[in-house]
Amino acid sequence: MERIFKLQNLNCANCASVIEAKLNQLESVSAATFTLGTQQLRITSSIEDTDMLRDQIQAVCDATEDGVVVVPFVRAPKKAQQVEDDHEHNSSLAGIIIGAIVIVVAEFTNWVPEQYLTPLLIVTFVILGWRIAWAAIKNVMKGKFFDENFLMSIATIGALIIGEYVEAVWVMLFFQVGIYFEERATERSRNAVMDAVDLRPEEVRLIVCDGSVQVVNPEDVQVGSHIEIRPGDRIPLDGRIVEGTTRIDTAAVTGEPVPVSATVGTEVMSGCINVDGRIVLEVTHELKDSMVMRILDAVEHAAASKPKIDRFITRFSRVYTPIVVALAIIVAVVPPLFTGEWQYWIYTALTFLVVSCPCALALSVPLAFFSGIGAGSKQGILFKGGKAIEAMNRVKAIAFDKTGTITTGTFNVQTVEVAGTYTDNEVLQYAAALEAGSTHPIAMSIVEEVQRRGVEFNTAKDVKEISGHGMVGIVEGHTVLVGNGRLLETEHVTVPTIEHVYGSEVFVAIDGQYVGRIVIADAVKADSKEAIRRMNGKGYHTVMLTGDVQASANHIAQEVGIQGVRAELLPQDKLEVVQSLRNDYGSVMFVGDGINDAPVLTGADVGGAMGSGADSAIEAADVVYMNSNLDSVWRSLSIAERTLSIAWQNIFFAIAVKIIVMVAGVFGFANMWVAVFADTGVSILCIFNSVRIFYSK
Repeated sequence: MERIFKLQNLNCANCASVIEAKLNQLESVSAATFTLGTQQLRITSSIEDTDMLRDQIQAVCDATEDGVVVVPFVRAPKKAQQVEDDHEHNSSLAGIIIGAIVIVVAEFTNWVPEQYLTPLLIVTFVILGWRIAWAAIKNVMKGKFFDENFLMSIATIGALIIGEYVEAVWVMLFFQVGIYFEERATERSRNAVMDAVDLRPEEVRLIVCDGSVQVVNPEDVQVGSHIEIRPGDRIPLDGRIVEGTTRIDTAAVTGEPVPVSATVGTEVMSGCINVDGRIVLEVTHELKDSMVMRILDAVEHAAASKPKIDRFITRFSRVYTPIVVALAIIVAVVPPLFTGEWQYWIYTALTFLVVSCPCALALSVPLAFFSGIGAGSKQGILFKGGKAIEAMNRVKAIAFDKTGTITTGTFNVQTVEVAGTYTDNEVLQYAAALEAGSTHPIAMSIVEEVQRRGVEFNTAKDVKEISGHGMVGIVEGHTVLVGNGRLLETEHVTVPTIEHVYGSEVFVAIDGQYVGRIVIADAVKADSKEAIRRMNGKGYHTVMLTGDVQASANHIAQEVGIQGVRAELLPQDKLEVVQSLRNDYGSVMFVGDGINDAPVLTGADVGGAMGSGADSAIEAADVVYMNSNLDSVWRSLSIAERTLSIAWQNIFFAIAVKIIVMVAGVFGFANMWVAVFADTGVSILCIFNSVRIFYSK
């Protein structure tokens, strides 16, 4: 059973990874994942009592990091959440200010007599560092030696012992300032991403019985209620327009920049903006089921899915710190045995201790991926975790379904050809009787054509859908077949030789006799050609997989520039083609939107589902495109590439700076101030570099 807790006051990425590892070692826990970006712990445990589980988690946190408070996660209203996020930081700003004043006075003025200078510096050091030292003592009592509190305490106290009083105070001051800004930067980056994806309303204008408007909490609005949306307002809940005409800006949800027209009967999603006129909505989903909550939940779930690179850095950090501490001991002991310069080499070893803190490394990856997930969400692209982003960077071939992916999926009947004594309206009537219960675009186009002509049709009985072939049913006592050529061939119905035209062919047979065909075609999406051109130019091998006939598939492929075509495929055939592409090119991404695409979406290395498609396809996919534009596939690949690139930039930068400072320290070119920069300063730069993904176009 999975439950979610919030670990308050846990801002240390390295400590978070330690807590996560300890929780995963518990017998009662099968999976535990902490997300620094959301401060959520998702844990699957055999312990059914939530309070008992919370106490167990709290015990693990207390044994690792002081001040962490474990509470069951309850999503607070947006206003309350904003207040909660404005919490007091761990670092004491008052202590930092006092320390800065004292060190400036001591260093740059003659106001303090010589005999009082050392005591003043020691007192200042205590004001600045007592929390760090006390935390280090408690951690040592728990058997935890290699955290930043212990390492910084040893380094600065060591500086005091060898008489470097000013140096010790400067280093502790810079460390406290670094922690303060690191916490602020982490919180600001976290809030920037969450504010962009948290589109929950703060209030709703509810229309009551007498026609007046009351401002209420969104959680209190029930399905069927009528709410008022003024021009410029964000739509608070999913609903259907019952009054008014306007344009809807869906950019915040789908990434689509062009507003769309909406009138009475139009379904609108929460999170979008009402551009023009006043409208009244009939609420179709409560807040907990609305699009704004689905997006927020998707981002939080995605952030909890950690990529392999994150696990690698966690393991690397555990090895890195003990190695550097061992080097510090060697530097403090071995060279002085030959040179006799104990103070110099002990000071150098102390810089090693400061550099050995693994925080910059621990921060380098999770915030980069969290920002990448947020950047995608802002553009209507929902990545289902860091693993999906990582997998997209390995893709070599991209396979696309045709209908609803490359094309609009909006089919129109082009021609109706008949055989024997049947009229075109009669052929349409029999076909519509079977297709009326289907949501497939081709089926819907047949029904729409019958309705457009004003022709009535009877209800079919015993309708069966044969996957990849078509439908069989009883209409007015006649056995009717509606589907492709394979269906009629399977049922031993002879189809005369007919010249194929562009479009999808739907054959109709009644009581074992062919009676006609309906030719249906859809249009290519406006952005498909340019998106395919970009993917081809980037070196991806593009292929279209479709159940449509070869001639129609070739026509579409030629129009958009797709490199390969495989037509007349059953769902299981698509999976075999994906495996073949994997053998020929490497990792394969499949993009589709139909219910029949779910197996191949799961079987591909990366599955991409158009948001307008079937729920099963969206559930099976690794990334969902809310606006259903093919350009979103290209943008998702670009975001994934930038995210992984920036994660590696952070890693290499953090490691490189630390190595440079250690080498420079050995040769006397780096002091402890520089070492502090290599710890907290690099952490802050990694945070800013990570957030860069979120703000890039």
